[in-house]
Amino acid sequence: MATTETFQISAEQAEVYEARFVPALFAQWVDAVLDAAGVGPGQDVLDVACGTGIVARHAAERVGPTGSVTGVDLNPAMLDVAARVSPELAWQVADAIALPFGDDSFDAVTCQSAAMFFPDLVGALHEMGRVTRPGGVVAVQVFDLREDQPAYGPWIDMVARHAGEDALRMLGTYWVHGDRDLMRERCAAAGLTVTAVHDHERPAHFPSVEAMVLTEVNSTPLADRLTSADLAAVIADSYEVYAPFRATDEEPLTIPLTGYVLVATPE
Repeated sequence: MATTETFQISAEQAEVYEARFVPALFAQWVDAVLDAAGVGPGQDVLDVACGTGIVARHAAERVGPTGSVTGVDLNPAMLDVAARVSPELAWQVADAIALPFGDDSFDAVTCQSAAMFFPDLVGALHEMGRVTRPGGVVAVQVFDLREDQPAYGPWIDMVARHAGEDALRMLGTYWVHGDRDLMRERCAAAGLTVTAVHDHERPAHFPSVEAMVLTEVNSTPLADRLTSADLAAVIADSYEVYAPFRATDEEPLTIPLTGYVLVATPE
């Protein structure tokens, strides 16, 4: 995996992630992941690349007092927020390809909206399988390919017309593992047997079109590359792109986001 510096973010960015990205994009996928993993009372659960802890917090409600939940992430700033929100849970800095746990340590291992950030995805999947007990499961949530996204796909294409082809790369991280067949191959290479793939469509919520644009742009290098005129043009054209999803320009923006949860067991 790349050095830890590659993935470090500031305390301010971590707070923005919890305040904006979690309710806008990620909270809606939590139940899909935990349902697919079959998380229930008394289980020991590991959430890999847990961010500020949204999946782990909900997993803790499901496992109850007889179970345990551990969240690991490469970013101390993310874990600081997670520990502030839920100090009763176990939070630990860890690399996804070198999990600091023994073999067969957990009943369920989850990973939501993070596989796209792993330089060595096969290695990370192998580690998830290694720490999963016999009979346990690994559940990984992934977004569909950009071209299969009914709302985000056209929006990113529009941004690229203003910002150049580099925008496709900068805004393309979420969608890189949308090919289910390739994900199956990666699981096989990691020693995992895929037992189910659950397709989902979940809403992404933003206070306004402009809020959506600023949230997405400011989380990428585009924030430093777009001129004020370019950004204004992107915001204006975003209203047109998202017109099919809104009755009026004054309404909050809710758009569909598609993806899947892959469930696998160690071989």
